[in-house]
Formats: sequence, structure tokens, C-alpha cells
Amino acid sequence: MAYDDVRTANADLKETHDLIASDKVEGTKVYDLHGEHIGSIERILVEKRGGKVSYAVLSFGGFLGIGNDHYPLPWSKLNYDEDLGGYRVDITKEQLDGAPRYESEDEAFWTAENGRRVYDYYGVVPYWI
Repeated sequence: MAYDDVRTANADLKETHDLIASDKVEGTKVYDLHGEHIGSIERILVEKRGGKVSYAVLSFGGFLGIGNDHYPLPWSKLNYDEDLGGYRVDITKEQLDGAPRYESEDEAFWTAENGRRVYDYYGVVPYWI
């Protein structure tokens, strides 16, 4: 099989044992440690130069996507749970209520200072250190 044939055959690949396509991650449910649904992944943010997944943006609240709150979580906080078919995090909905959040069009949120604030809130060493 030629390279182009292999590339075409794998273009629709969504998941392997260890890998998952970004468009399949988006919309995946997020649960607390007790298995309670606390939100869904709206998008993932990838570092431009290093290619590291830095954040999962969690959304919850609202109705039909309107009025959702957006919470950036350090990617390292999420652990995939095959039984749930989603990610578990060691935070509660109440803790999430006090977490740093942003409006969906607020590009000004994404500063180094706010990045550190997000990582500090969740008790995670920033990936850039």
C-alpha cells in the first residue's frame, strides 16, 4: 500500500488504545471522583511550539450551549476512565464554582499570569517550569 493510501485509510481514525483524536475529546463528559457528571470538555488547547496539550476547557451550566461557564483545567488533572467513557478529576462541582473561568470570546484571559493562577488553583506545577 502506498503512503497516500495509508494516509487516506487512516484519515478517519478517532481512537486507538493509547491515542484519541482531538475532535473525539471535545464533548467528552467529565466526572468528579464519585462519578458525578460535572461538565464536558469544550476544547483542548495545545502549546504551539512544543505540541503539549496544556488545558482542557471544561464547560457546564447553561442550556443548549448558551450561558455555559468555561473553566480551563490543566490537562494533567484529567484521568480517562474507561468504565465511564469520560474523564475523572479530583475536584468537586463546588470547587469548580470557585475556579478561574472566562467568557468564550475573552482572548485576553490567556496571559501567563492567568495561566499560573489556573495551575496554582488546582495545585499543579505549571508545565512550562
